[in-house]
Amino acid sequence: MTIFYLTAAILGIAMGLFLTFIFAHLPESWLQDYGYDEKAPNFRLSKRMKIWPHGVIAAVSCAAFYLFAVYFGQKDYIQTLRPLHLAAITLLIPVLILVTMADRLNRIIPDQFSIFIAVVGILSIVADLTEGSVWFSENCAWYIPLLNKIIGSLLGGGFLWLIGFISESFLGKEGMGQGDMRLLFATGLITGCYGLVVLIYVAVFSALIFAVPLFIRKRMRLAKEEEIIRNSDNPALTRRRLEREKAAVHFADDPDYLAFGPFLALGCGVFAAAEPFIFEKAYDLLLSLGVYF
Repeated sequence: MTIFYLTAAILGIAMGLFLTFIFAHLPESWLQDYGYDEKAPNFRLSKRMKIWPHGVIAAVSCAAFYLFAVYFGQKDYIQTLRPLHLAAITLLIPVLILVTMADRLNRIIPDQFSIFIAVVGILSIVADLTEGSVWFSENCAWYIPLLNKIIGSLLGGGFLWLIGFISESFLGKEGMGQGDMRLLFATGLITGCYGLVVLIYVAVFSALIFAVPLFIRKRMRLAKEEEIIRNSDNPALTRRRLEREKAAVHFADDPDYLAFGPFLALGCGVFAAAEPFIFEKAYDLLLSLGVYF
């Protein structure tokens, strides 16, 4: 197995560094909000990946996911050779890293990335139908793995759409972005119903690790602003000045915004790399619930 670990590490590092080159040559329109205007007062060119720190982070992350995939999939994907499953993982991880970088740097998830992930999802469906899925027995009906992926996709995208609909209808503000919805729709084709639970679990709890300090920092900043306003000679003028400064900040540079796309990508990557291990741990539960076919 040493050769597989070595190959995974080298391929992951090379692929991660290559992503910096790819990101630098993405069309500007991919990394801007819909209907962006170059003449708008707060327009700014999209941020691009740099070798340090983004390229190094991408290389380490890609190599780590590939190594995990070899470790957790050596029995089900390597010893019992499933080349299409391996191809799907190999193609998926780099684009998940691109999603993370795009959303982190520019607060946008290009539709093209979600389309690519959906294509990889179709490849994973073909892999399940031709090579078998760890989630289903050899005797299950052929359409069960297919339904698993399709329903997982619809549930994922529909879940975020519902959150956005409720937020806009009853709270008057945007909920989850359309990019997040399309991303979860696409990743649902990778995870299926069972894996969708893992994806959301990892995404939500990892996001909370960052959201809590962000909330505390925001409260401290607002308290400091109120103190500055109270101690100023002209509180009303100072408040308006601070509000103008906030309005001039590009939405992608908002310090209080937490992009959710990277956490969805992390959840999908964790599931894809450790799918056989996750199935092994969930097997008894699936049997007890009567949902193992």
